[in-house]
Amino acid sequence: MFKNIMIAVDGSAYSESVISHAAVLAKLYHSRIFVFTVVDVRIFEWASAVGADGFVTIVPSGTFQEESIKLLEEKAEKILQKCSQLLETEQVPFKLDKAVGSPAELILAKSQIADLVIMGKRGEFERWDNHDLGVTVQSVCRNIVKPLMVVKKEPRSIQRILLGYDGSEHANRALQHAAHLADRCQAALTVVCVSDDREAGTQYGEEAREYLESYGGQVHTEVIAGEPSKQLVAYAQSQNFDLIVIGAFGRSRIRQAILGSTTEHILRFSTCPVLLVK
Repeated sequence: MFKNIMIAVDGSAYSESVISHAAVLAKLYHSRIFVFTVVDVRIFEWASAVGADGFVTIVPSGTFQEESIKLLEEKAEKILQKCSQLLETEQVPFKLDKAVGSPAELILAKSQIADLVIMGKRGEFERWDNHDLGVTVQSVCRNIVKPLMVVKKEPRSIQRILLGYDGSEHANRALQHAAHLADRCQAALTVVCVSDDREAGTQYGEEAREYLESYGGQVHTEVIAGEPSKQLVAYAQSQNFDLIVIGAFGRSRIRQAILGSTTEHILRFSTCPVLLVK
């Protein structure tokens, strides 16, 4: 299922975790890893725009821009070299690539060649912001059409998987990916249906169980009342799950316009990696 795994790295503290998760999955699926890093030049575009339209002219000189971009490109090369060393140790096939521009836009464009994209929850500038989810990964989450795994700093072995299931189209796709992952990782799979309508929740659980029967692994289903995002995060943390798998949107039409509030809350506050499926 995941024959082409793309990882987006920026040299942050999350990069090694991204590489570790990718290497594990590459071995399980006999995949190739595409390592991608971006030379982020938005700061120069911003400075030029402010210089042209702002109250005070602060347009950086051409020499300053050239030297700065050169340093950023050298940094990108070092990031790729480090990734190469780690992946050679893991003995998995990989390809290195870099580009200059806006990270989110370029990652989205490159993701077209991938079956799965893996990113860190936050990027290299995390020390200067107080958000629970990095700006770049948030933008990618909102627009990507491929499965996206968002990981924490510490890599985790996938032994227990939690699937949030509500019977929606995206949840059904997430069910398929969770089943394949549980099968390959030989992991226990728990399907949680969060619904105040116990009858509907039970129906969704039975639907998921029927699909999973042919996989033959350990499956547990549970119906929980309450707000889906908070309940899934709390349940995953209390039961020490290694991965949450969710569909990008629920049944609400409002959530089809932007990244669902449930999804975003889970990505922000989950204490384990999250696989987002659209």
